[in-house]
Amino acid sequence: MVQSFALVDSPSLGDLKVFLGRSARLDQGGVRLIGGSGVLAVYAPVLHPRGLLDDAPTVLGLRTFALAESASFDVVVSARQMLDRLALLSVTVNLDDGPIAVLIPPPESSPAWVGISPPRGGWSAAGEVAAPVLEAAARSGVAEVAAALPNDAGEQLVHKIRAEVWGRPIPDVVPPIPAGVGLAADSLGFLRTDEPARILVSGAWTRVSTRRGHVLTR
Repeated sequence: MVQSFALVDSPSLGDLKVFLGRSARLDQGGVRLIGGSGVLAVYAPVLHPRGLLDDAPTVLGLRTFALAESASFDVVVSARQMLDRLALLSVTVNLDDGPIAVLIPPPESSPAWVGISPPRGGWSAAGEVAAPVLEAAARSGVAEVAAALPNDAGEQLVHKIRAEVWGRPIPDVVPPIPAGVGLAADSLGFLRTDEPARILVSGAWTRVSTRRGHVLTR
């Protein structure tokens, strides 16, 4: 089993740390690390069903990073443990020395969303959506969730309300994408006002992509 990976430089370390920090504010669960062919793909859950009868959409954030090696691995780890390791590296490693080795935390059991992985290829362009549209969907959704939640809301009610709000299609966007895509793209730092996001489809999956990252949903 691969126990570490090597990022090519210190900017990659900083970008990974920022991405995981943002994703941890959306979901405290594990993140999926897939390495191969010199690329690290990091999938972070934003919203996902919690059972067979749960109709919440699956919404995942994705960032890719160049690796200084070609080792192959596929593991789910704690985002918090990963962040702790990156923070330690930031203060103990000479960041000007090139590749930076990162120890992989102990693997966790795979959550349900890992079992419905998005495809790696076969994507077809399907349109664009302006960044302000995604930002507006995120802000209105956050306000709606906050207004709907009572002070003593239990976990099930919180998930139910979030699923209803973030599963709702964003108005006037074709092909349709749920509001949770706006939440993910905005919260994970993928949006820039003057850069529209591309919409791509592959089977049941839709991907919304900018130069800063990707949001996948089904």
